[in-house]
Amino acid sequence: MFKVKKRPLKKEKLPVLYNILENYTDHDPPGNVMVCAMTEPEDIAVHARVLSESYEIPLKTVTQLLTEGGMYQYPQSGSLVTKGLFVCTVDSSGQQPKQTWVLDLEQYADAEQLRRSWGLSMEEAATRVFYRTLPEELKERLKQKNLGIDYAKLELSVARGGDVKYIDFRKDWSLHFKRKCVMSDGKLIETSGLEDFSEFHGVSVQEAQALLADGGTCEVKSGGVLACQIINGQPSVARFNARQYSKAKALVKSKDLHIMDALSEVAMSDPVLMRALQRADTAK
Repeated sequence: MFKVKKRPLKKEKLPVLYNILENYTDHDPPGNVMVCAMTEPEDIAVHARVLSESYEIPLKTVTQLLTEGGMYQYPQSGSLVTKGLFVCTVDSSGQQPKQTWVLDLEQYADAEQLRRSWGLSMEEAATRVFYRTLPEELKERLKQKNLGIDYAKLELSVARGGDVKYIDFRKDWSLHFKRKCVMSDGKLIETSGLEDFSEFHGVSVQEAQALLADGGTCEVKSGGVLACQIINGQPSVARFNARQYSKAKALVKSKDLHIMDALSEVAMSDPVLMRALQRADTAK
């Protein structure tokens, strides 16, 4: 008898959304952005799907914005405004690449004040507020064609795409941005989107989303805990095993510490974990 060998199923590859990435996240917030650009023709369906997942905006709305330009104002919850604006600018002449970004609450408030004071449209006010917070180097480069990039120094596969078609100014956590989690044994593990993160750590997508958005702690089934700090708008995650978590809870009682402070003290007393945290911080 002959055994029929089955071909292993190929994992679905993530769509290539950007082929130029430039990091400006060391700049002071809120202008700390990642410039994500693309020289290949835009696949609006894929582009819209990824932005919809990243920013929790209806897919139909994102598709329309990427086609026509405009802005999306997050729905107000009760008497409080909990989110800002998503903006997409489209140059009808085709001289400038399409650009998208998100304003946080503070920027949104500044834009609203500017709109009222100067009689501007909200989109114009949002654009002014966003650009004035960017690093000076980036402001100058945005005035130049194709960000002033020397195409002779680009990879051929990128350069032959031609002009930059669109730029997303991003600092969110999504399928296209790997994040490192420092494990309890000092290993650095990379995960991508919320589902990947939640599946790996054994928590629900809702728990993962809350942890990465607000920081804090989330207990895992093994008896350990995930701890997350938000630094410059970005989540920094470490996982502690049951022994380390138990030690931290004991410190909470004996020293009247907050659990995050107690976990930090546990990490500092563990040389392996401390070295891993320092490596993760240096790699950012």
